[in-house]
Amino acid sequence: MKDISREEEMEEQLFLDFGIHHEDTILPLHTSITLFLMSYCNFKTLKTSVVVPERDKLGALNTFILPMDIVVISKQDLPPIIRSCRLPAILDASGMFCRAGLAVVLRHIIQKSYLAEPTRKDVLELLGFKKTCLKACAEVSQWTRLCEISIPVAVEKFLQEPWEEIPPEILQLEQKLGEPVRVHNDDKIRRQKMQQQLKSSENADGQERKQERSQKTSPKNSSLELETALSKLSAQETVSRGTREPSNIRKAKNADLPPLEHVFAEGLYFTLTDVVLMPCIHQFLVALHKISPEKISGIPLLAAWYERVQQVPGVQSAATACNITFLHFPDLNKSSEQLLQASEPKTEEADSSEDQFLGGPRPTMTKLKENGIEASFSSHPCPTLTIDWESLPAAVSPAQGNLPSDRVVRKQQQLNNLILVVKNMAKSGNIIVDFCSGGGHVGIVLAYMLPLCQVVLIENKEESLIRAKERSHGLGLSNIWFIQANLDYFIGAFHIGVALHACGVATDMVIKHCIGARAAFVICPCCYGFIQNTMKTTFPRSCRFQEVLSYKEHMILCRFADQTEVQLPPERRLIGKRCMGLVDLDRAWAAEQCGYQAQVISMEPESCSPKNNLIVGSPV
Repeated sequence: MKDISREEEMEEQLFLDFGIHHEDTILPLHTSITLFLMSYCNFKTLKTSVVVPERDKLGALNTFILPMDIVVISKQDLPPIIRSCRLPAILDASGMFCRAGLAVVLRHIIQKSYLAEPTRKDVLELLGFKKTCLKACAEVSQWTRLCEISIPVAVEKFLQEPWEEIPPEILQLEQKLGEPVRVHNDDKIRRQKMQQQLKSSENADGQERKQERSQKTSPKNSSLELETALSKLSAQETVSRGTREPSNIRKAKNADLPPLEHVFAEGLYFTLTDVVLMPCIHQFLVALHKISPEKISGIPLLAAWYERVQQVPGVQSAATACNITFLHFPDLNKSSEQLLQASEPKTEEADSSEDQFLGGPRPTMTKLKENGIEASFSSHPCPTLTIDWESLPAAVSPAQGNLPSDRVVRKQQQLNNLILVVKNMAKSGNIIVDFCSGGGHVGIVLAYMLPLCQVVLIENKEESLIRAKERSHGLGLSNIWFIQANLDYFIGAFHIGVALHACGVATDMVIKHCIGARAAFVICPCCYGFIQNTMKTTFPRSCRFQEVLSYKEHMILCRFADQTEVQLPPERRLIGKRCMGLVDLDRAWAAEQCGYQAQVISMEPESCSPKNNLIVGSPV
């Protein structure tokens, strides 16, 4: 059995994509971004490899100087777990734990860099307030999707086939830079800004104001926001304003305080988002400057952001290490205040998913019933069978997964349902994927009880997956992989997908992923109230439901499907159960439209969880 402590001391391996996309851009943007961050952090403890599609393409690197000490390998020589993921990806020393996807990999590099050099507070600050920068997956967060996926993809397309129009994704970022800044504890800074503006207005005549505006264009005379941002980067305290604020400043209403200007992509502070965007925007500006330099004047906020990022300590040296030569646009070097006034951010429209639903679910259920649609549940395939938990090692039990004692029995009952259904489906040699695996309650039991199958745990939360790995290590399991990644970054083939309490739209993402792989699935949904339309998933799902219900009506079902908690009145729980059944029936019918046989089952006993539906499907 391997020694985990020794594994942690060994080198991790980073795998990056390589491909010729443009005459001036050989490295794909996700690779350039990763190398740029590593240079900024001065992080050199990862054994790094770039991956070419085929062995005979290795010669393409002979004339290209990589920015670091990097090994070149072919895709065929990748470890199997890495071949199952989109790059970039990091493999730990055990060969069983992989981190995949740009945001996950970058966040891990930041954490490892800070552990290696705790004096680099600026590195830890890249993770932003509460260390959540780019933590939400792209399927849920529009901002993460724009930065991690949409802009890199749009820029790479532009580099391959440049055209004179600015891509809409770039214009979307330009608009974001013009929106009001919202940061933690911004009230204090906004009051300082009001005091600064009033003092300037009282003490400066027309000529002095003109001189002041010209001085603002110089980096030596930065705005309050830029001064605050750069002071944090240099680990210094913001310059004290001295005396207490006047009463008129202290008593000013929040609505009367001046808005803060964007300094960096997420507001005042330089974060991982800026690191991700810098190589993308740089390559875009270089290409645009060649074919249509006058177009740059159409994105003044982005051009100003590009100039400001160059002032961040360490960015210039990181760029040099990555063969990046910055452009400069003196004609566009306006003050951030002028640029903010020139932009007119649009007022955000209310999200239709947040509408207040009136009247309850009964009219919607009646409408479905009149069209021949009612909640129905298939018989359980093994209602009386249970797992003999006493005969299994203690580490297999969910009690080892940091669960409270009062939840262990119910979790075992939930696992009885999922595990036994999967066992009926599984064949020797099958690959079974536990999506949204958490601490491994499902995947570890499957790996132990099905030793001839390969089990893959996929989870976005690092802490949960590390706990699962520790439990697996105690059992000596060799047929289990751990992948910290968002769902879309797993591209491996598999035979069965399983998920216990996949929250909201995650259930639909898992089903869609299984259908794409022509794999069977056993899914227990959860958090119906979080269901909403996303970039890739819209509701209702099936044609039959779409013919009867609008999106808003379907959301009524979803909201009331969450009302199944035991403390609610029995009649209300019954309505919640029926709403759950209708939402999951819609999902099952959507799968059937894709050539699947699907059914909705109630777990036994139903008291094992308020969310006790199973959606079971297999390709016909």
